[in-house]
Amino acid sequence: MKATGIVRRIDDLGRIVVPKEIRRTLRIREGDPLEIFTDREGEIILKKYSPIGELSQFAGEYSESLAQTTGHLVLITDCDHVVAASGTGKKDFEGKPISRQLEEAIGKRRSFLAAKEDNEFIKITLDDAGDFNQQAISTIICEGDAIGAVILYDKREKGKMGETESKLATAAAGFLGRQMEQ
Repeated sequence: MKATGIVRRIDDLGRIVVPKEIRRTLRIREGDPLEIFTDREGEIILKKYSPIGELSQFAGEYSESLAQTTGHLVLITDCDHVVAASGTGKKDFEGKPISRQLEEAIGKRRSFLAAKEDNEFIKITLDDAGDFNQQAISTIICEGDAIGAVILYDKREKGKMGETESKLATAAAGFLGRQMEQ
């Protein structure tokens, strides 16, 4: 654990303020859920809660099946990072933080199809090298909240992704959203 040197007092309602610098660094926004853990040494640990993270094994299996079926790289994200990646190039994306562009698209509940030359085309992760030329993105909605995205990503320059890939991403996002509701 890393010490920050910041000390806060608990108020009369049992609340403590998480400093703005830490919230910004960890991308914690107002209303974000936090999980609370304790350990044997009496430490209290706060961790940003990822609902889709609870389905990470299932999401991994789902993305693997979708990647084998389509031949595309398949990424499943929560609102902060890539939770599951399958297909050629997955090592460049697994566990990486998502880009602000993707974060905004998820927040706006956007689903779209784009080629690299389109204005809608976005970087998926902060360090996305730009090797991919086509994408189909669909937001995962659970109980009315946008909790992540399903992305089909492809390097091919010829032949555009079409309605089939868009519908596959939408179906996967819908299925994962319903799994979270159970």
